[in-house]
Amino acid sequence: MDSKPTPPNIVIIYTDDQGWGDIGVQGAQGFETPNLDRLAAEGTRFTSFYVAQPVCSASRAALLTGCYPNRIGIHGALGPRNTHGIHADETTLAELCQSKGYTTGMFGKWHLGYQAQFLPAHHGFDESYGIPYSNDMWPWHPNYAQFSDPVEKRKRGYPDLFLFEGLDIVDPEVTAEDQMHFTQEFGDRAVSFIQKNADKPFFLYLAHPMPHVPLFTKEESVGRSEQGRYGDVLEEIDDSVGKVMQALEEAGVADNTLVIYASDNGPWLSYGNHAGSTGPLREGKGTTFEGGVRVPCLMRLPGQIPADRVNDTPWMTIDIFPTVANLIQANLPSLPIDGKNAWPLWSGKNDSESPQKTYFFYYRNNELQALRQGPWKLHFPHGYRSMEGKDIGADGTPGSYDYSVKTDLALYNLSRDISESLSVKTSYPELMEQLLRTAETMRAKLGDSLNDLPQGSETREAGRVANPTIEAVPSKE
Repeated sequence: MDSKPTPPNIVIIYTDDQGWGDIGVQGAQGFETPNLDRLAAEGTRFTSFYVAQPVCSASRAALLTGCYPNRIGIHGALGPRNTHGIHADETTLAELCQSKGYTTGMFGKWHLGYQAQFLPAHHGFDESYGIPYSNDMWPWHPNYAQFSDPVEKRKRGYPDLFLFEGLDIVDPEVTAEDQMHFTQEFGDRAVSFIQKNADKPFFLYLAHPMPHVPLFTKEESVGRSEQGRYGDVLEEIDDSVGKVMQALEEAGVADNTLVIYASDNGPWLSYGNHAGSTGPLREGKGTTFEGGVRVPCLMRLPGQIPADRVNDTPWMTIDIFPTVANLIQANLPSLPIDGKNAWPLWSGKNDSESPQKTYFFYYRNNELQALRQGPWKLHFPHGYRSMEGKDIGADGTPGSYDYSVKTDLALYNLSRDISESLSVKTSYPELMEQLLRTAETMRAKLGDSLNDLPQGSETREAGRVANPTIEAVPSKE
């Protein structure tokens, strides 16, 4: 490993349901993101960056552990009816950083289990404040808003959403008024954390609950963008990014802080004007097409990550964990992980080669739906949801997906067909044979319920509790 100065602070800002096209430098329409655009200019913009799965909990599990989420038993979006979460034996980025003396903080949305044993305080975070799962998992979800009585809403829908600090519930009943201040409040907590810990190494994880619906901003931000409520939210998130960057500068640590900005998956397209844009990419959240799994990624570390650079080499959230381990000279965990060191790519020393030859895209109940190798994206036959030909929702009420659509075995050359519109599988028989063999190897390790292999030889169990304290309907994401 190259010799480096003092190991850098680590800041990860992770938004929820932000589309690939929802930053100014990637074509945002109707709203502005000057702080994100500045972050891109001062660092590298990765345009083929992927999440491991196109849904909340699974995506976050991959980010924080360096594992494909199905390896560690995390699928989908955990809700208040689930009795499992991240296992105590899994090592998180926070625990990795703690092993090298870092102070760690998490603010925003957690979503890796809501019971005490799963909360951030038990998984490496010295300081934590936020909500346990998505902000729509509350009694006033649109699907239940027609019920006027709150008790009836909870009975038919979700329990009250709570706000935690450490292991304490500090607000048992989050209201719309509370949500209006989420973006600013979690951002302010992040700024305070930087100010308190500027004289020692720190890891900050700021996980904004938005632009996941329901969309809220503080009152003075309503109507600030031409796009409407979604644009208002993105501009407020951009403000928060600006405040974090300003705090780093004022603390004198901006030049020795790695800043990563990304989203957990693509936009929730059924919400229409309350959802984002995938730009040229196909489909969105809840699918393994590019619009679901390819997300914005900006990265800054002056002197080590090149400035004003755009890179289209594919890599994934699972690679962040081992790359941070390399940067701070920490040992990898004893349990196997899937990520690989991406520092040559990040630093520009080998900026045209992915850390891994192949990336795999699982979804639903451990279905291996797709893989990417170089410019090639192979989809296996599977059903998916689509809004094509359907009436989209508006102003916070969703439209209805078509769940009957299916894709056959299909091969796309993303360097020529970023929209995955024309399968070329019959033109490349040798490549197809090689990719199918590669898939078989992964199926043996992690399983594939599409091929009657619900478990693989290397999967691990999630953590579990025997008696959940709250019950409600599962997430419809």
